[in-house]
Amino acid sequence: MKLLEMSDVSFHYSNGRQQVLRNFSLDLDKGEAVGVLGQSGCGKSTLLRLIAGLEAPAAGRIVIGGRTMVDERAFVHPEARGVGMVFQDYGLFPHMTVEKNIMFGLHRLARKERAARLEEMLELVQLQQYRKRYPHELSGGQQQRVAFARALAPQPTLLLMDEPFSNLDTNLRGEIRAELRELLSKAAITSILVTHDQEDADAICDRIIYMAH
Repeated sequence: MKLLEMSDVSFHYSNGRQQVLRNFSLDLDKGEAVGVLGQSGCGKSTLLRLIAGLEAPAAGRIVIGGRTMVDERAFVHPEARGVGMVFQDYGLFPHMTVEKNIMFGLHRLARKERAARLEEMLELVQLQQYRKRYPHELSGGQQQRVAFARALAPQPTLLLMDEPFSNLDTNLRGEIRAELRELLSKAAITSILVTHDQEDADAICDRIIYMAH
């Protein structure tokens, strides 16, 4: 089953004449982890923003889970797409504890369901004993695990990751790659990893796509 279908998607920023993406097409199977590699400026992050609904394409069609998110007639807003995102800087709320960061996107659930989902996520990323700590009290690797737990907590259809390892030192990167691969497998999540590092993609992804200018 195809979870993501992008057909002939084109995009350019309003102040730029050059197209960032031109007639770009991509299909993802359910449960597949796909890496997108390329140098800075080739459109990798723009691709994620289009899928998430943070940008609108000039042309083309994007379908997630059999539902059309954007074409010439439709545009589904980001909050209704069922897409989770993990950013380069983790994006954790500094004034919130680990558990409150993870529960941030669960406000639509009943209290009992929120509590159960929190416990599930803390166990998944092995941070049960850190639940009351704040981001500044965690290591870089722990902060990243919280970011993944927060993104996965609402049970997104698709997880998008934009250079999530770039702020980690070399030794920690290897450890976190292995953890993430296991985490994605346990969660049975379909994902796209944007990176410029071949080793990141090789360690985590089932398939790699190369983008050029």
